[in-house]
This record gives sequence, structure tokens and C-alpha cells, in this order.
Amino acid sequence: MKLLCVHPGPLMYTRVFLRLEPLGLELVAGAARDAGHDVRLIDLQVEQERDFFRMLRRFRPEAIGFSGNYLANVPQIVDLARAARAMLPDALIFVGGHSVSFIARDVLAHAEGAIDCVLKGEGEAGITALLAAGRGAGLAQVPGAVTAEGEGPPPRFVDSLNTVRPARDLLRHRRKYFIGTLDPCASIEFARGCPWDCTFCSAWTFYGRTYRIADPERIAEELAGLREPGVFIVDDVAFVHAHHGMAIADAVERRGIRKQYYLETRADVLLRNRDVFRRWRDLGLEYMFLGLEAIDADRLALFRKRVSLDDSFAALEVARSLGIMVAVNIIADPSWDRARFEAVRAWCLEIPEIVNISVTTPYPGTEIWAEQEALLTTRDYRLFDIQHAVLPTRMPLAEFYAELVKTQQVLSRKHLGWAALRDTLGIAADRLAHGQTNFIRMLWKFNSVFNPAQQLADHARPVRYELSRLAAGGAPADRRALYIHQPPRRGAQALDAEGRRLVAATRGG
Repeated sequence: MKLLCVHPGPLMYTRVFLRLEPLGLELVAGAARDAGHDVRLIDLQVEQERDFFRMLRRFRPEAIGFSGNYLANVPQIVDLARAARAMLPDALIFVGGHSVSFIARDVLAHAEGAIDCVLKGEGEAGITALLAAGRGAGLAQVPGAVTAEGEGPPPRFVDSLNTVRPARDLLRHRRKYFIGTLDPCASIEFARGCPWDCTFCSAWTFYGRTYRIADPERIAEELAGLREPGVFIVDDVAFVHAHHGMAIADAVERRGIRKQYYLETRADVLLRNRDVFRRWRDLGLEYMFLGLEAIDADRLALFRKRVSLDDSFAALEVARSLGIMVAVNIIADPSWDRARFEAVRAWCLEIPEIVNISVTTPYPGTEIWAEQEALLTTRDYRLFDIQHAVLPTRMPLAEFYAELVKTQQVLSRKHLGWAALRDTLGIAADRLAHGQTNFIRMLWKFNSVFNPAQQLADHARPVRYELSRLAAGGAPADRRALYIHQPPRRGAQALDAEGRRLVAATRGG
């Protein structure tokens, strides 16, 4: 079967600070190609919708799969699916990915027949059965499939992370992907899932609080094949298991691989496994994202971070001692007033780390969605991008955006202004010498993207597609109702078979 995989366009934040390769979609494309299908891939982060329609006319796919990892992309996905249905009425059109897994019924309703199926859960595990079923009655038997007629069996995990390989060669513009100064930058997965349960996050409800790891030798082999000098490790929490991080480091060293790395982890993981991060600093780890989320104990408790304020600050000290540049995230609450914004700005300017400010956003699949959904001031998908306020603000909305963007501007000038540019001239010159302009363009794009008047105006746009309301009754009594992949039975292993084998081997068991 001829399959076209489609990644939708960029979000507000990604227009400035990063643009990552669509690794999840590449993995699904790789699984489909391994099953014998003829696969193409288009990424609308770096291409235009006209390129999508040109590909429809030339390739004439029999199946079209959209990546729905981000809620803000839903309107574009639905519109493109409708247009594709008009051009190719017999094609199987489906959507998969993180966000749409939680709102499958909504997506099908918006499409009014243009989308045949939403594939919940890990796409690599279901894509082969989905394509085999086509548009026939067999769709109802595909694990994770949701159609207008009903829902199939529960989604399944892939048998092992070692059996899935991304079809990286299908991307036509690999040099367009970057994060900060890592330009160009590839993405790679060492592990999948998250065992924590923060109230604002849906990673744990998607993966059922499991954490699965790939074989270190397989990871090193994939790293060795990457042409890009920069690598973003996409794990929700990197190096949860110290032995796994060390085993990958051993395999990387044996192959003599030299890259620059950027990863995301937790403060408590960094404190517990600092030797792993020290080892990776020697291998090229230069940047680390730490989701502090709050700088007061009450907010940390509300988010259920399970990390004390002292440990959060201690983790920053550890990263500084290792020579790793840290970016932290602080979540701006709609209840903030001018004094609170001013206090946060003062704190952010006192520390050397890069600070990002996002806005509290109840996403489907999170506990705060179940608890605060009824309070939403808008249900416009496009505003669910952590840069718009979708809950009532204490200040008038215009003033909230003015303070938010003022804070972001202050922090942007700290790291991307002229003074900071002097420190990065060597990096900028090197990127330009190699024909890379992503990082350079980023330095001057902030004010054209982050504009309080425009953010306020976004709320007045005509809305065609809206999130539906939860059924009466409020938050589910059982947290298991939030899960896409159900968690293991109490006492069962959260690791896959390969993970358990690796743990035993590295511990000498």
C-alpha cells in the first residue's frame, strides 16, 4: 500500500526556539515500510501546504496518516483531511499521536467522515494491522483503533524499542531541524515513558506510568549513523536508570562517537545520578532542560512534582559544577498579578540559567484537565499551546499577556540580546560557514512572534473546531480512566522484556 505520513505545521513556540524532526512519525513510517509498504513523509514544519497537495496529486497515496501529537494542530489536521478526502475519496485517512489519543471522538466528529480512524497509543504497534484492515470492517479489530462505529481492542505497546527504527531518509530537509545552538540537530530515543505522575502532564497517563529502555548497543549504532553534529535526546526523563546511561556511554565510547547533546530530565534524577551526567558531559552533553515548574513549595506540591524546592535548587548547582548549560521552565499561573510577575523576573535574572515561561494549560489526559475543564474560557484548539491563557486570569487578559510577554522579553534579551550575541559570535560564524541559518534567524524572531496584542487578538478569531465538554460529574474517581495504555498490574514489571534483560545483565544478575 502507498502510505503518506504527514506532520502538521509549527506551533508558536517552535517558530523561535526550536524545530525538531518528527521522530514519532518517522518511527511509524519505518514500521510501515518494514512491513512492505511504499511510504512517503512530509513535514509541514518546514514545507508548505501546497507541497502536501502536490504530493497527493503525484504520489496518489492509498492511505494518509496525520501526526496529532499537539492539540493546537487539530484544526489544520482536520482541514487537510477534509481536503484530502475530496481529492482521494477511496483513501484510508487516519490520525494518530499523543494528543489525539485522548480526544479521538472529538476528532472524528469534527471531520464528519473525512477521517476513517483515530489510532490511539503507540503508532508503531498498530500501523501494520491498520493498513492491512484498510477501510473495511476489519478496522474495528485493530488494537487502539477508534472509528465512528466504535472502538477496537485496547492499544498495545511495541514488543521492544529495539525493533523500531525511524525512517530518517524520508525527510527531505534534515538541515532545517535545530534546538538552540545545536544547528542542525537530529533526535533520538533512549527510553520511553515516565513513572512519575505530575498533575499538568499526560506522559504518564499515555504510557501507563511505564518506563522502557532500548539496548545500549542499538542506541550507539543509531547514533553512529547520524550525520548531524547535534542530537536531542527526546526521552521525557533522561537517565532514570544510572546503569542504562552508563551502558550507553560505554557503547558510545567504544565507537568513538562525538556529538553535542541536549536532553531533558528531572532535578531528583540529576541529583541521584550525577555521575552519569558527568560521564555524558565528557561525551558532549552541553545542554539540559530541567522542568522546575515552580519556585515556591506550594506550587510544587500542587503540581505533584515530588521534588522539594531545595532539591530543585541543588540540581541547578550540580549542573553548574558539571559545566552543563541548563534551561528551566516556570509555569505562569492565571492567578498571577503584576507583583508576582515582577518577582519571577527578578529571580530569573539572578541565576545564570536560561528560563522559559509557559502558561498553565489543562490538556486532555492530565489531572488538571479533569479538575479544571469546566473553568475553561475557550475551547479553541489553537490556543492550547502553553503560550495562551485558556483559564480565567486574575488580571484583565490584555494585562496578563502584557506581563507575560514582558517577562519573556526580559529573559530573551538575557540570552539572545546583543550582549549574549557577543558570547555566541563564534557559534554563529561556525553555523553560517556550514550554511546553517536556523540559529541566526532565531536571534531576531522573538518580537515578531511573541506579541501581547496579537495573543489577545487570537482569542477573537472565528472558531470552527472546539474541544467538547466532559460528561457531567467532573473529575473521574479512578485515575485509570485517564490512561491510554493501562498501567501494569500491581507488582508487575513496568520494563519491557529487553529492559528486564538489560537490567539483569548490567547488575550482574
